Amino acid sequence: MEPISAPQLAQWLADAARPDPVLLDVREPWEAQICRIDGSALVPLRTVPAQLAALEPARPVVCICHHGARSAQAAMFLGAHGFAQVFNLTGGINAWAREVDRAMAVY
Repeated sequence: MEPISAPQLAQWLADAARPDPVLLDVREPWEAQICRIDGSALVPLRTVPAQLAALEPARPVVCICHHGARSAQAAMFLGAHGFAQVFNLTGGINAWAREVDRAMAVY
């Protein structure tokens, strides 16, 4: 698992020459109703083990939560199950709202 900052992720997503990562949002549905990063897939942390087969181990995955703790758990889980390119969004969606998308709602 590697940390990735909100500005680094924004730069990655803006780079057309680089394949987009899977944006795995491990927050709860009520949290995603407040705000979310476009293109992210909502897979609450408690459901990640059951959804493992639906994910592609060869694709890079960026795990996202509110502040970075739940996403770190998800990233470690994926890394332990053969995912080679796993990133944790440092500071979570809160950092994204503060550093990248200042119009995004925060909670």
